[in-house]
Amino acid sequence: MSITAADSKARTISGKIVTWGEQGNTSAGPTVFAANSIEMGKGIKLLLEHDRTRPIGKLMEANVTKDGIDAVFKISSTMAGEDALIEAAEGLRDGFSVGVQVDAWDNQKGTMSITSSRLVEVSLVTDPAIDSARVAEVAASEEEKNSDPAPVESEQPTTEGEQVSDTTVPAPAEETVEAAKVEAAAPKPAFYTSPRSPIVNAASYLEHSIKAAMGNEESSLYVKAANDTSTNTGLTLAPHLNEFNTNTIDGRPAVDSISKGVLPASGMSFTLPKISTQPTVTLEAENGALGGTEMASTYVTVDVKKAAGIQTISWELLDRSSPVFYDELIRELNSAYAKYTDGAVIAAFTASGTAAATQAATVAGLKAYIAKEVPAAYAASGKFARNLVTNTAWWETIMSADDTTNRSLFMAAQPQNATGNVSGQSIQGNVLGLNLAVDPHMSVTTLIDESAFIVAPESFRYYESPKTYLQVQALANGQLQVAVYGYYAIAPIFGGGVRRFNLT
Repeated sequence: MSITAADSKARTISGKIVTWGEQGNTSAGPTVFAANSIEMGKGIKLLLEHDRTRPIGKLMEANVTKDGIDAVFKISSTMAGEDALIEAAEGLRDGFSVGVQVDAWDNQKGTMSITSSRLVEVSLVTDPAIDSARVAEVAASEEEKNSDPAPVESEQPTTEGEQVSDTTVPAPAEETVEAAKVEAAAPKPAFYTSPRSPIVNAASYLEHSIKAAMGNEESSLYVKAANDTSTNTGLTLAPHLNEFNTNTIDGRPAVDSISKGVLPASGMSFTLPKISTQPTVTLEAENGALGGTEMASTYVTVDVKKAAGIQTISWELLDRSSPVFYDELIRELNSAYAKYTDGAVIAAFTASGTAAATQAATVAGLKAYIAKEVPAAYAASGKFARNLVTNTAWWETIMSADDTTNRSLFMAAQPQNATGNVSGQSIQGNVLGLNLAVDPHMSVTTLIDESAFIVAPESFRYYESPKTYLQVQALANGQLQVAVYGYYAIAPIFGGGVRRFNLT
């Protein structure tokens, strides 16, 4: 960029506003402008970040070349215009982005190739969708900053060297009326650096995914824009609504009771190093031989598994359903995924955890279970047991526990005996120093074996892919199949760190 001192009348920003054939990531998805695909209009304004309420200047000159369009904009003598000159000169906001009304385009392998469009506005942006569309020169002078604003001139752009005569704008009162008319009649650009996609949540994403599977090209473009993972911060794309963060799914107490890890990017299994023999140190006599035990290690092989659920729906159901159908479908698929993955952790507790000493299915038995197995978990894993995962039957037993005078042990706001605090308003609480999590996904519903687990979090680790996928497929019979799936793995590092309740 070059910064120049100009004559007293100049306050301009110039540069390339679009490059032919260079792909940009717009709110309509990947987009390319074919050569000479933009028709220049009249009275084109320069806006800030495509906000029509924040104009900072007008187009003075435009030159269509074999590479793209170069343009010069006269900046208004306002505070916003002053800030724009400074930001452009210092490279803080030095990108150009066009807003166009698309008249003709082709879909080339998921890329929107525009062959005919009309320029509606140009914006000065922080980062452009087309990377080469940048400010090349900023011209301003100190004299101009301190002088009265000059009358704003409106000029038609020049194309291919053809000069169009200037047109002076009428008096201010007439300008206000005319500007209002032009603004009201101006068509909306087809895309901006901020999204104009109808995909605003998971349900609308599902709706347009289904329409795209049925052959709707517009929905296909919307879905591609939502799926775009570009890191170009100058383009605020629609959220990537084909995925949801599985570590924020409500209702997975067993998953939340153990440590977490990120699943490797590839492979259906991986290994974890594990100390199989710890080193020991012994007391040795002077000049005596060294003793002690050397450390030894091994590996734990962890299998990666896929959890998936589907819903087959007919076109008739889609055509005749309320839009809330998509919201409910997404909610139910997510809940089913959460239930299955949480149940997988419970199954791992049962298969790889250590059976506790037998106890009675009473509050006294629960106290004895905790008192005995918390130290046992520490001895086996070297980690402190901090969590207690139970079924709803234990929740009922704990809440009803009282002393000989019928005073509640766990339900009081200020528990008299300091045994803990468990509420009927939440599935979380504290029992004898352990964090209580009531798990509704347990297959065991009574006070029997594996109805409760004492857990040292570091003894088991849950790995999950960063995202869970939503997929829509059109079937040959005219139906559609919606699937949600993701990958996970459970590593039982120290089985002794999970103590399974064992009924007397």
